[in-house]
Amino acid sequence: MTAPAAPPFSVLMAYYAGDRPDHLEEAFLSVTAHQDLPPAEVVLVRDGPVGRDLAERVARLEAESVVPVRHVELAANQGLAAALTAGLAEVHHAIVARMDADDVSLPSRFAVQVPLVAEGLDLVGSAITEFGEEAAVERTRPVVRGADAIASQARLRSPFNHPSVVFRISAVQSAGGYVDLGMMEDYWLWVRMIAAGAKVDNVDAALVRYRVSDGAYGRRGGWTLLRSELSLQRAMRRAGFTTSREYARNVAVRGAYRMIPESFRKALYRLAFVRRGPRFR
Repeated sequence: MTAPAAPPFSVLMAYYAGDRPDHLEEAFLSVTAHQDLPPAEVVLVRDGPVGRDLAERVARLEAESVVPVRHVELAANQGLAAALTAGLAEVHHAIVARMDADDVSLPSRFAVQVPLVAEGLDLVGSAITEFGEEAAVERTRPVVRGADAIASQARLRSPFNHPSVVFRISAVQSAGGYVDLGMMEDYWLWVRMIAAGAKVDNVDAALVRYRVSDGAYGRRGGWTLLRSELSLQRAMRRAGFTTSREYARNVAVRGAYRMIPESFRKALYRLAFVRRGPRFR
């Protein structure tokens, strides 16, 4: 007896003026022509005006794509949450895979994740492998498995790597969708989905290569990120997702992490969240 065919699904990817054309092309091809299980469509969201080189690269990719492309163009840069919300309004399928414009999905990614959602999960992520200018040695950012472990971890830090997730759009919409929270929009969405009873899990395999560009660790800190962090912690406490003690711990630990010097932040991040592994083959 043959296994049932995987259902059609959409890929959702946003880009903006700061993305490099060559990185976007590599990302796009990795979720279309290079996938063992290609999507039925790609919803590509332009978050505001972009330069000529990037616009021409996107136009060529769209024209030559082996997968149909729906191109959503926002007149002004509105940020990731708004761009993804605009894209979700245009998808044609119940299952959606996220992709960032500078990462690379492994060929087996969708063949592994999409059937898990088709079988009943509302959200599934994976481990990721960091590479690029700020990652001279490739390292894997592991994930926890199982609903209980994921819910427990979510009370301290995000249990999912955003560029790796595949989700059921109805579960995302039931939780209120993406809400602008200054680089915390994905974490806040996962918290609301878990609290609403969504069926969630991760796979151990690193199915996405995550590009760590120059200044990546700097962008994880500073006053802007601290304000976003405090807003997130207040929202989690108001929702009853964290206790008063967990709230105090998170403000102290995560708040301090946002304000320490970048070199310390990089060292702590790699110590706590990633493990060194063999280079990607």
